Amino acid sequence: MQYSQTHLRTRPISAGQLRAFEAVARHLNFRAAAEEMALTQSAVSRQIQALEEEVGVPLFLRHTRAVELTSAGALLLLAVQQALPRIDGAVRQIRQSAGRKSVSLTTFASFASMWLIPRLEAFQREHPDIDIRIDASDSALDLEVADVDAALRYGPGENMPAGSIRLFGETLTPVASPWLIKSNPAIKGPADIARFTLIEAGDAHRTHLEWLTWRRWFEVNDLQRANPKRWLYFNYAYQMVQAALTGQGVVLARSSLIAESLANGDLVEVLPQHRLDSPMAYWLIIGARNALRPEIKAFCEWLQRQAAITRETIGEVPDPDTVDYID
Repeated sequence: MQYSQTHLRTRPISAGQLRAFEAVARHLNFRAAAEEMALTQSAVSRQIQALEEEVGVPLFLRHTRAVELTSAGALLLLAVQQALPRIDGAVRQIRQSAGRKSVSLTTFASFASMWLIPRLEAFQREHPDIDIRIDASDSALDLEVADVDAALRYGPGENMPAGSIRLFGETLTPVASPWLIKSNPAIKGPADIARFTLIEAGDAHRTHLEWLTWRRWFEVNDLQRANPKRWLYFNYAYQMVQAALTGQGVVLARSSLIAESLANGDLVEVLPQHRLDSPMAYWLIIGARNALRPEIKAFCEWLQRQAAITRETIGEVPDPDTVDYID
């Protein structure tokens, strides 16, 4: 069979030809591929021949009783084996979600784990017909182009886009497990904190999160030369809190993310009179394309009701200029 190298076709390859190719390449047998696809052997052969004409080179070496892939066939098979399952998976997802109401949300991993996910069951009880999809990533997505309906962000107000809804702020406070505190001498002042292992974000000193560090807390409390027993570093806030929950040390935690752990006694404030205000807050941003969809409005209104509970729990007085419900 001759294939022109000077007039190679550029039109897209038929999906049916690719499925026939994948089946033959997997079985290395035209008859087995035909049986799997519920086609005749001659139909599968015609599909492969048409694909080879489109590609411009042979994809199989045909022997008397067997076939084998050419180098070009092996290269195409690698791409087809990656592409077809992804296409099939996307189609399944579209079919399953057709006609269903859904909300897609992006936020950072620690906030999703520590604040949002524990509360989602309440929303699902209220709205069992709405599906929720969460993209937990530390990379901020552009709501104008990304396939998400809303975002929960963390930062100072001046960094938030117009129309952002402030949910709640935060203070920083040293916390630990009750049994760690009970099994050590009483903590009477900031200097006593240095007797413990201190838990901290490993990259806080190299990023914009310097105010979350123990060094800042010691400086505010005139303890610039404090030298803790040891340090324990993690990448994420939920990892640091988990370490504190298991008694591995004291963490300078964000009050809004540990409010429930404090309320149920899993964590205790070590020095509540030495809390630090944070310039950061948590914000809801709604994509303009989807803001009027009833399920988006329902979810965002529910988020704001949950935020009001958090503000009350941490003792924050809401600012009427920044905390509004969706009309």
